[in-house]
Amino acid sequence: MMRVVSLFLPRWATDRWRRRAGGAAPPRETPLVLAGRDGGRCVVLAVDATAAAAGLHAGMPVAQARALVPGLLIEKADPAADAAALDRLAVWAMRHYAPIAAADPPAGVIIDTTGADHLHGGETAMLVGMLARLGAAGLAARAAIADSWGAAHALARYAARPITITPPGATAEAIAPLPLAALRLSPALVAGLQTLGFVCIADLMAQPRAPLARRFGPELLCRLDQALGRLAEPISPAYPPDPIAVHRHFPEPIATPEAIAAAIAALVRPLCALLEAKGLGACRLDLICHRVDRAAQAIRIGVTRPLRDAKRLTRLLSDAIETIDPGFGIERLSLAATCAEIFEAKQHVSALIENTAPDVSDLIDRLVNRLGEDRVYRAEPVATDVPERCLRRIPPLAPETGATWPAAWPRPARLLTPPERVETLALLPDHPPVSFTWRGVRRRVACADGPERVFGEWWKRDAELAAVRDYFRIEDEAGERFWIFRAGDGENAATGSQNWFLHGIFA
Repeated sequence: MMRVVSLFLPRWATDRWRRRAGGAAPPRETPLVLAGRDGGRCVVLAVDATAAAAGLHAGMPVAQARALVPGLLIEKADPAADAAALDRLAVWAMRHYAPIAAADPPAGVIIDTTGADHLHGGETAMLVGMLARLGAAGLAARAAIADSWGAAHALARYAARPITITPPGATAEAIAPLPLAALRLSPALVAGLQTLGFVCIADLMAQPRAPLARRFGPELLCRLDQALGRLAEPISPAYPPDPIAVHRHFPEPIATPEAIAAAIAALVRPLCALLEAKGLGACRLDLICHRVDRAAQAIRIGVTRPLRDAKRLTRLLSDAIETIDPGFGIERLSLAATCAEIFEAKQHVSALIENTAPDVSDLIDRLVNRLGEDRVYRAEPVATDVPERCLRRIPPLAPETGATWPAAWPRPARLLTPPERVETLALLPDHPPVSFTWRGVRRRVACADGPERVFGEWWKRDAELAAVRDYFRIEDEAGERFWIFRAGDGENAATGSQNWFLHGIFA
């Protein structure tokens, strides 16, 4: 089922003005409006949050706004630049989240994330990440995800929540209480409907369709059907100004996996030729399948290193054909290298004298595209004594850094996250436990080694200024070995709770 994200930036013009002003921008407490000409009048075109709270709104005369709010900052609006920046934001969304994204003027971006949310930790994590990135850039935003462009657009603007996630198949229930303007109807049409007593979308859905079409024309039912997912509304993907892309139209729609695979192979070859002419290699490819019913299906693949090997790229794309739903047929294919970097050619030496390491990049690329980027990684040691921080995930083919784990004390093969509380019998302050109870089983300690004292990292957070752990390697009477620590030094309560925890199990 199609899943669409709508990003709404309610203060797009003023937020963008503050970003451009940088350090010269006034504080957020200063009300700001952007003004422009409307015929012969000078009117407010955009207001920031402070100005809106003071009662100002778009469309009012500038003179009236200045009289209502003393100290009002008035700057010149630039709608053309705002629209161009919105297109660039759509390109950013396409590169980071999904192959199909486009501007949704005047202050939104629409993204078809069908099949792409699992690459970002699920729909909730994906939307939270989007808003966090935009917020870090100084852009206020709301996001909604639904089964159609119209529904997501309506929920992002009228649900009044930072994030709205509509379960698949629940579009009608989600948009029913929203006002009529949420359907993207013309103001005159909304006014006519309100005159007849229609208030929300639910009022329309309860009426016979034929009388509505006769009285209000095709626009009303078209927008309603688009919001409910009954009528396709294709998203034309945004591309960079100079995209590396190829397209192919078919005289007859194609639908079989074999035909799609052959078409992919025919597209990859000219794309690789374009990359070679520019001295680039593809890091990410987006294949968009335009169906005869105006819907679109997309495939995104990535590679760990810049690549322009037609055979490998064709195989990676073909592996994902099973995810395509051709519907009644595909009439056009578009293939674009949405991320490309400088390609460094390797010098080939005679196999008689060359001793090279095996190239596993092809295998890694196939695993990453099938399982997800976050599920294929390599573990790298981190220079720290705190066990929870001694490891980090890095890309599988990232260069070696030479980092190693501390060798003074052995570490268990398995760490418990988080450490589990155990009940112990021990002499304080420096003696290991005589026995401990873990998960309801009491174990007597046969031998122990320690303590190994681990101090908190005071430079990370204040709570670790005095934190101490004393670790012991112990073996019970059954021969099982455990890694147990006491939170604190056994004397000073400021160093920890003095409780005991099981943190790891040795092989």
